[in-house]
Amino acid sequence: MRALAAGFARFFRTFAPRHPAQVIVLGFAGAVAAGTGLLLLPVATSSGGGASLLEALFTATSAVCVTGLITVDTPVFWSGFGQVVILVLIQIGGFGVMSFGTLLGVLTARRLGLRSRISAAAETKSGFGDVRRVLIGVLLISLVVEAALALILAIRFMAGYGYPPGEAVWHGVFHSISSFNNAGFALYSDNLIGFVGDPWICLPIAAAVIIGGLGFPVLFELGRQYRRPIHWSMNTKLVIVGSAILLAGGAVFLTVVEWTNPATLGGLHPAERVLAGFFQSVITRTAGFNSIDIAQMNPVSWLGMDILMFIGGGPAGTAGGLKITTFAVLFFILSTELQGGTAVNIFGKRLSRAVHRQAITVVLLAIALVTGSTMFLMLITDFGQERILFEVISAFATVGLSTGITAAIPPQGQLVLILLMFVGRLGPVTLGAALALRERPMLYEYPKERPLIG
Repeated sequence: MRALAAGFARFFRTFAPRHPAQVIVLGFAGAVAAGTGLLLLPVATSSGGGASLLEALFTATSAVCVTGLITVDTPVFWSGFGQVVILVLIQIGGFGVMSFGTLLGVLTARRLGLRSRISAAAETKSGFGDVRRVLIGVLLISLVVEAALALILAIRFMAGYGYPPGEAVWHGVFHSISSFNNAGFALYSDNLIGFVGDPWICLPIAAAVIIGGLGFPVLFELGRQYRRPIHWSMNTKLVIVGSAILLAGGAVFLTVVEWTNPATLGGLHPAERVLAGFFQSVITRTAGFNSIDIAQMNPVSWLGMDILMFIGGGPAGTAGGLKITTFAVLFFILSTELQGGTAVNIFGKRLSRAVHRQAITVVLLAIALVTGSTMFLMLITDFGQERILFEVISAFATVGLSTGITAAIPPQGQLVLILLMFVGRLGPVTLGAALALRERPMLYEYPKERPLIG
């Protein structure tokens, strides 16, 4: 027995995660596996016949990674039990798998193990000593926003559309959690197209998406110093300014381009066109709802939405994409180089050179993954490049918008989308760090030499 125990101990030391990123990856993989198992149960489907492994795996991954891409019609295919499973997976995925597990430990045992504390700190990008306070704060923000939105939506469903109270509350709760966590799952076969001109539905959902997409670090700082923007950190300023520019720019772009398109905005009243353009701008950057038919939009609108999806929202929140801060850093690096500067300064602070490398690494890895996946899907499908690129970026940026081709993609292509959603939620650098067995600090440096550029 002693030899057997020693053998298990050696096995655990050999194969146990050695880096917080590895723990996060395994946590998300475990949540996807558990969700897939639950969705495979016959009771999870409305027909009672059960889902296929690929259907369950795709839906579970999309829910845990808060994406919203679907291969089956959510309100028709899944039963009430299946929809509840999807909702729970969305909540866990948006909160963060390791953060959720650590929070349970806080609420039950009132203490945190070292490994749990490190993993939660890495996932929430918080200080090691602030994990408990951060997790409680994340929980409170999530519950308050989701409860407020659920109440507003439930009242509107009852007063404006005649829903029975129980159905109105269920629809309100489902869409509030899906909105705040930037998931984009809806209980309607046409998503939110039926509410395109209803500001009491679209604007509260857009507000929840924006709040969730800012990121919890930004929300914490705004809560403490919302009256003193001069004291905001560089991260908060970049997210706030970047979000405002992208929201306004995206709304103007989509509204102008689609203004006369009879299949999208052209058939609406002017005020409804403005509302739909703004709503789609908010949603495109991170969530997967749609109040107009994405498949009928102009190709140039798809290209603009590709850019918005690729950028995404704020870090350490429920948003996807490569994050506003990453692209803002690249913008300031470019601006500094063009001006001949020697140091990158942002809002009166000098940017660390390590951040330069991190931003460039994240973007190059993402471009390589998106390009490779697009080429592969072009080889195995007959869809045009515009639609495939849109689908790939939507999966990688965990947005969930689609031109309607998700279910028609062959199984091997859907597996690629599953991988994209998983990698996109965790981040290329996080996944790369998780695959590395150990860090290798450099003990020496080579002599410098400069190649010709351009």
